[in-house]
Amino acid sequence: MSMRIFVRWIAAIMVALAGPAMAQVMPDGPVLAAADLRDGQSLDGEWTYSIDPYRDGAAGFHGGPAGEGHRRYDDTDVTARTAGDPIALYEYDMDGSPKARLPESWTGHALEMRHYEGLVWYQKRFDAEPAPGERQFLRFGAVNYHAEVWLNGKLLGAHEGGFTPFAFEVTGKLRPEGNRLVVGVDSQRDGLSIPPPVTDWETYGGITRSVHLIGVPETFVDDAWVRLADDGSIVADIALDGPEAAGRTVRLLIGEIDAERFATTDAQGRARIVIPKPAELSLWSPGNPKLYNVVIEAGEDVWFDRIGFRTIATDGPRILLNGEPVFLRGISVHEEELGADPARRITPEAARELLSLAKDGLDANFVRLAHYPHGEAMLRAADEMGLIVWSEIPVYWRIAFDDPVALDKARRMLAENILRDRNRASIALWSVGNETPLSDARNTFMRKLVADVRELDPHRLVTAALLTGQDREGDHPVMVMDDPLAGALDVMAINAYNGWYGPDRLADLPAIEWDVPQDKPLLFSEVGAGATAGRHEPDLPTKFSEEYQAEYYRQTLAMLAQIPNFAGISPWILKDFRSPRRQRPVIQDGWNRKGLVSETGERKQAFEVLAQWYREREASGE
Repeated sequence: MSMRIFVRWIAAIMVALAGPAMAQVMPDGPVLAAADLRDGQSLDGEWTYSIDPYRDGAAGFHGGPAGEGHRRYDDTDVTARTAGDPIALYEYDMDGSPKARLPESWTGHALEMRHYEGLVWYQKRFDAEPAPGERQFLRFGAVNYHAEVWLNGKLLGAHEGGFTPFAFEVTGKLRPEGNRLVVGVDSQRDGLSIPPPVTDWETYGGITRSVHLIGVPETFVDDAWVRLADDGSIVADIALDGPEAAGRTVRLLIGEIDAERFATTDAQGRARIVIPKPAELSLWSPGNPKLYNVVIEAGEDVWFDRIGFRTIATDGPRILLNGEPVFLRGISVHEEELGADPARRITPEAARELLSLAKDGLDANFVRLAHYPHGEAMLRAADEMGLIVWSEIPVYWRIAFDDPVALDKARRMLAENILRDRNRASIALWSVGNETPLSDARNTFMRKLVADVRELDPHRLVTAALLTGQDREGDHPVMVMDDPLAGALDVMAINAYNGWYGPDRLADLPAIEWDVPQDKPLLFSEVGAGATAGRHEPDLPTKFSEEYQAEYYRQTLAMLAQIPNFAGISPWILKDFRSPRRQRPVIQDGWNRKGLVSETGERKQAFEVLAQWYREREASGE
C-alpha cells in the first residue's frame, strides 16, 4: 500500500468511526505535554536519506506492493544480503545512502533538492538501553508533510501535518544495539491537504524538528495544563496514562510561591488541583516575562515545565493583559532562520536571533507566528523574552471547505497545536485561518474550528486573518469588512495591502475610510510592501525600492491610526523568506521581499520607520 493511500485509508476510518464531535479533533496517541523538557535520548544528528521520486519504495510500478529490492523500510543489511546471494537485486541501500544532519529540511541536503516535492526516506541507526519497567516513546517534533514510521522493519504508524508533534509507543520493540528507524517523508500535498498545494512560502519537506526517544514510568503524566484563572487562582488539569492511572495521588509543587497541593485521580486517571490566589504571584507580561518551575509528581514520574501566569481578555474594542489595556506592537514571522540558504534549522539560538530583531530592534511586544504552528524553540523563546504570540494552523487560501476529511484534518491539527502549547504564557491568540474566501461551506468549517478552540482552551482569544472588500464614498475609497465569521471571533483581524496590491496610491492612503464593526478589537494581521535591500530610488521611488517601502509604512500607519478600535498590528514580515512564487530576476530570485530585513539580516529603511512609530506609541503609554 502506498503512503498516500495508507494515510487516506486511516483518515477515512477516523471519520467513519468518530463519535461525539470532540472525539474527532483529539490527536491519536499520547499528548506528552512538555516533551521537550523530558529526559530522553536525542536522535538528532546524522541520518541517511534516499530520494524516491517515483515512490517505488511505497508501491510497485504496476500498483502492487513494493518489491523486496525497493522497500527502504525493511530491516535488511543490503551489503550482507547481496554478498551472500549472487542473484539478489537491491536498488537501494539505506546504510550506504547520503548523509544529512537533522533536523532540517531536505532543501539543505543538496542543491538539486531545492524545489523537490515528493517522497524521501530517512534512516537512523541507534542503540537503546531501556530501564526495567520503563515505557518508551518515539516522539517527532514535526515531519513535513506526511510521515510513515517504521522500526526494525515493523510499521509503527503514520501522521499527516507538517507542523505538529506526534509519538508512537515502542515499549518492547527496541534492540540493545542497531535499531533501524526509517521514516518515509512525503512533502507532496493535494486538494485535501492542510495547507493546500499552493502557498506563498517554501514547502521545506523533511524531518524539520527534533526526534527523541523518551522513557517514562509505566504510569506517567501525559498531559498537564496549568494556568491562571480569572479569579486569580492557579488551576491544573492533570491526565495520567498507564495501568495505575486511576486512584493515583498526584502532587503539584510551585516552590517559588510555596504552593503545594495534592489530589487523587478519578477512574479515567484525571485530576484537577486548584491553588487559591497566591499572594506573591508575579504576573507574566512583555515587561516582566516571569516563569515559574512547575512540578507534578505521580508515583515514580516527575513532570516539569516552565510556566508564566497571566490573564488575557477583551473589553469592547480593547485587549486586556492582566486586566490592563495593551496595544499589540507586532511583526509577522515565518519559521525560517536568518541566512542565505535557510533550511528551517530553528535551534534555540536561531529562534532568539529572530525574535531579538522584533523585541530589541523594533521594540515589539507581539509576534504573529505564521502560517502554521512554530516549533517549541520559538515558543520557549517568546515565553522567556516576553513576546505576546499569535499562533495559527495552516487553514490557508484554497482549502476543501466542503470536504469532511479536510475538516477532520484541520481540527486534529488544531488540537495537536493547542495541547502542545497551552502552557505557554506568551500565546494570547489562537488563529483558525488566513485569507479564506467566503462561502457557506467555509463559514461552517471555520465556525467548527472556533468552537473547538473554545472547548480546548476557553482562556485565550480566538481570531482569524480575514479579507475585505472596497467601495467608494464620494472621492475616497471605503474598505468594508463584512465577513460573517467576525461575529464568532474575540478579536477581528484583517490583511490589508492598500498601496501595494491594487490601484491605491501611497499619498491617498490616509484618506481611506474603514467600515468595520466597532464592538471588538481590530488587529491588522498583515500590511506590507516589498523592497530589495540596497535598491534605492530617492527621486521617484517605485515598488521594490527601499524608499517606496518606507513611504508605504509611513502612509499606512497614518491610515490605521484613525480607526477607533485599532488594537494592534503585525506587519508582513520580519525578514525576506523563500517563496517559489516570487521569481522576478535580480529583485526577487525566489524570495518574498516584504521583509523589513533581508534574508541575512540587513535592515531596510522601513525597519526604522516602524521601530520609531512603536517607540512613540510605547512612550505615550500604549
